[in-house]
Amino acid sequence: MKNTVKTYILLATMGGLIILIGGLVGRGVGATFGLLAALAFTGASYWFSDRIAIKASRAVPVTEAEMPEYYAVVRDLTQRAGIPMPKLCVSPSPQPNAFATGRNPRHAAVAVTQGILTTLSWEELRGVLAHEISHVGNRDILIGSVAAAAAMGIMWIARIGFFFGGGGRRNNALVSLALFILAPVAAMLLQMALTRSREFEADRSGARLIGDGESLASALAKIEAGVRAVPMNVQPAAAQAFIVNPLTGRKMAFSSLFRTHPPTAERIERLRSGQWRS
Repeated sequence: MKNTVKTYILLATMGGLIILIGGLVGRGVGATFGLLAALAFTGASYWFSDRIAIKASRAVPVTEAEMPEYYAVVRDLTQRAGIPMPKLCVSPSPQPNAFATGRNPRHAAVAVTQGILTTLSWEELRGVLAHEISHVGNRDILIGSVAAAAAMGIMWIARIGFFFGGGGRRNNALVSLALFILAPVAAMLLQMALTRSREFEADRSGARLIGDGESLASALAKIEAGVRAVPMNVQPAAAQAFIVNPLTGRKMAFSSLFRTHPPTAERIERLRSGQWRS
C-alpha cells in the first residue's frame, strides 16, 4: 500500500512538471501540449514500465531451453516467495549487473547482464536473483520503473521545449532556465521516492529467502568491482533499477544526486554480520 501511494504521488508530481514545462513554452498551446504529454508519459510509465526498462538495457527474453539453470534458480525462488514466475531476460552488457522491473508480480521481468553471467558463480547469482525476486515480492519495482520512465519523459519534453520554444526573448529564457534546472530536480524527486531502505530491505529479504547472506555479499563485492571497471551506457534516471548503480565508475555532472543506492560496503557488512536474520 505504501509503495502504491508513493507511485501515485510520483506520477502526479512528474505529470505536473511536464505541464509546467509545457506552460513555459507557451501559455496556450504549450500548456495543452504539456498536459497531453503528461497524460501520455504517466500512462505509459504505469502500463509499459517493464518494456521500457527492458528496451533501455537492450535486454532480450531467453527461453528455458536456452538457459535451463537460470530458469531453475528463479523458479525455485518464486515458489519460495509465493509469486508468479517473471519473464527472464539477458542484456548484452559486459558490466556485471542485474535488475527487476514491472508494475506488479504478475507483470514482472528480471534481467541479468552477460557480464554477471561470466563474473559470478551460480551460487552467487542465486543470491543476486533472490534480491531481485524480493524487489518483485515487495512491490518495489513499480515505483522504480515509473520514476525512471517519467523522468526520461521530462528530459524529452524539456529538450523539445528548448529547441521549439517559440519566439520571444522572455519565453526562450524561461525554457532555457527550465532545461538547466530540470535534471537536478528530476534526480532529487527520484532520490526522494527511491530511498536507500529499499535496497537494504531487498538484501535482507533475499538472504532470508535462501537462508544465506554470504552468497549475495560475495556477489555484491564482485559486482561493485565490475561496475567500476566496465562502463554501461544507461540513462541516469534508470540507474536506480540495478542491484548496484551502473554509473558508479563514471564521472558525471550532479553525480551525487543520483546516489540511489546505499554504499555497497555497508550492504556487505550487514549481510555478513547476520543482520538479515533479525
